[in-house]
Amino acid sequence: MPSPFIAFQHVVPQHALSRLAGSMAASKTPWLRDALIRRFAAAYGVNMAEAARGIGEFASFNDFFTRELQPGARPLADSAEHILSPADGAVSQLGPVTAGRIVQAKGRDYSVAELLGCGAAEAARFEGGRFMTIYLSPKDYHRVHMPAAGTLAHTRYIPGDLFSVNTATAEGVDRLFARNERLSCRFVGPDGHFASVMVGAMIVAGIDTVWPNRFRTHARTPVDEDFTGAGRAFAAGDEMGRFYLGSTVVLVFEPGRVEWLDSLQPGSPLRMGEAIGRRLA
Repeated sequence: MPSPFIAFQHVVPQHALSRLAGSMAASKTPWLRDALIRRFAAAYGVNMAEAARGIGEFASFNDFFTRELQPGARPLADSAEHILSPADGAVSQLGPVTAGRIVQAKGRDYSVAELLGCGAAEAARFEGGRFMTIYLSPKDYHRVHMPAAGTLAHTRYIPGDLFSVNTATAEGVDRLFARNERLSCRFVGPDGHFASVMVGAMIVAGIDTVWPNRFRTHARTPVDEDFTGAGRAFAAGDEMGRFYLGSTVVLVFEPGRVEWLDSLQPGSPLRMGEAIGRRLA
């Protein structure tokens, strides 16, 4: 029997609600913008001391939500030795890719092929590799960065549902991260092939990237973009995208490339740029 919260998410008009939230978050009307920002910052305990701008200096709620930080607010670990956390948040799950599947929560999993939106043969390169799912809470810094150096090879925007991605929903909705709207970004670098998947959620107003793209969030059809030969190379720690309202990042690495730190477990808090794994390449 699903909880009332899960049942509500199944019947609520997810996309209509998200579009409404998006229109409000994009508003530049001063009274609405400032009221949303002040109430949100107070309700969720947003640390404005580390933000590069103060309340009253943002063009919209979206501008506040994707705020940049003060220089040095997120020092980077040594990327020659480590894989870096791509975002602020908390570990949802981590571990090996087994039989082509990723653990979502106790008793629930989903396939790498579904998550990435690729064929079985391409997904097979990640068999025996390592995944980590990172949940970004509303108070977190919502820009997503590179966990390792790499050159962008391919992206796929995949339309889908917009369930919440918090722990309760992850434990109660099958294949959550493989059925929600998401952007699968594939890279090739010194650590082999790896993927960083930006997963949308309830009232997420949008997903964006630092490179020009052709997809539109809340669309109905997938969008594939091949960046082979485009020369879009990134260093570990470089910004790659951002979320407009809360969401999740799923990292997937090939086998023999990454070993997650023993200190990390579900629920472990993370800050962008800190070490989350050792490079084995």
